[in-house]
Amino acid sequence: MKVLVLSNLYPPHYVGGYELRCRDVVEALVGKGHEVVVLTSDHHLPGVQEAPSRYPVHRVLRLNGYCGKPWRGIWKLRHVERHNNEQLRALLTEVAPDIVHVWNMGGLSKSLALTLQGMQVPTVYDVSDHWIARSLAADVWLAWWNNANLPVWSRLARGLVTALGWRRRWQTVAPTNPRSHVQFQRIYFCSQRLKDLTVEKGYSVGHGGVIHCPVDTMLYDGMPKPAERPVKKLLYAGRLAEDKGVFTALKAMKLLKGKFDGELSIYGRGEAAYEARLKEYARTNELRVTFHAAGPEEMPKVYKEHDALLFTSEWEEPFALTPLEAMSSGLPVVGTTTGGSAELFRHGQNALTYRSGDSWELSQRILQLVSHPEWRFQMASCGRKEVREQYPLAHIVTRIERYLEETLSCWRPATLPPF
Repeated sequence: MKVLVLSNLYPPHYVGGYELRCRDVVEALVGKGHEVVVLTSDHHLPGVQEAPSRYPVHRVLRLNGYCGKPWRGIWKLRHVERHNNEQLRALLTEVAPDIVHVWNMGGLSKSLALTLQGMQVPTVYDVSDHWIARSLAADVWLAWWNNANLPVWSRLARGLVTALGWRRRWQTVAPTNPRSHVQFQRIYFCSQRLKDLTVEKGYSVGHGGVIHCPVDTMLYDGMPKPAERPVKKLLYAGRLAEDKGVFTALKAMKLLKGKFDGELSIYGRGEAAYEARLKEYARTNELRVTFHAAGPEEMPKVYKEHDALLFTSEWEEPFALTPLEAMSSGLPVVGTTTGGSAELFRHGQNALTYRSGDSWELSQRILQLVSHPEWRFQMASCGRKEVREQYPLAHIVTRIERYLEETLSCWRPATLPPF
């Protein structure tokens, strides 16, 4: 197949697991002989250099209100909408893909989805965060043209430009249809929970598939620590943000003072003010907690240097990669079951779970790991076996590849309603 991949970010300039998974799938598809072209934004991380690529990556789209980019009002935003849609159309003409594989559209013009629909290009959506359930309705461009509850001056301006025929002209540049016109004929989610949440928000995606996130089991490959080895080094890895429950981990460590003779390593970055609060709490309470940063290439070694993972997320995680990596590396996991994590963890069998935000219960789970070495070893072994059997990258990529191929055989072109 000739595949055009559309994503808001693409490594090495990325934020989290969504973009890393996109890259892993792209490179696997290229390795299978498919021709892939990537269309993404011009966002760059300072000091990050790009390595040569086996496939073209076009970093030409512009973001709005995302990754530090400013929110633009409608007057300036129209230039972004025009630019992004022109870039998409030009690449569709140049590449002539068999199919478009859309990934994260957070911060991107959602009118691009309407353009793809209007051009009747076979399109598959990979949804691994809440950009449909929470962000589609907030798209500034589509909201300005369609929402009834805008300020009076905005509604007057919209009426004027519509009467002057400008809206009709914009339809051929950057479509202004309401979000309800976006059709997700072929779509899959990274978890059943994320799919259910999107349906609950009123989107017609109940027909969508579920393809869980993969883990590179060759890269993340470790054996469970022997039962006789004590738990001394706990690990947290991920964003440092309120919704990730890092403070819950620190509070649990405070409760464990005098009961747990170990330490917690925190790997991750966040906003400077939040990081400072975490470090001040650890210092003030004299906790055995250290803070670190590591790139993806360093994480396999980091997992092997620790005895257990604390997965403390307190938001509706779609389907997190960190527990998969840790379990594949042989670590026992103590985690919450918010979001898609409930589809991975089975308490007492392949992990220990606790109520989100409950630092006391988390502390008790840590003590269980420490005081039941045989149980800990069995859980780690079970988790490793399940992850390596059900979620290996090669297996998940094959499922995605089949979904793309099935799309080509069952695709029914959908017209964009006139507006």
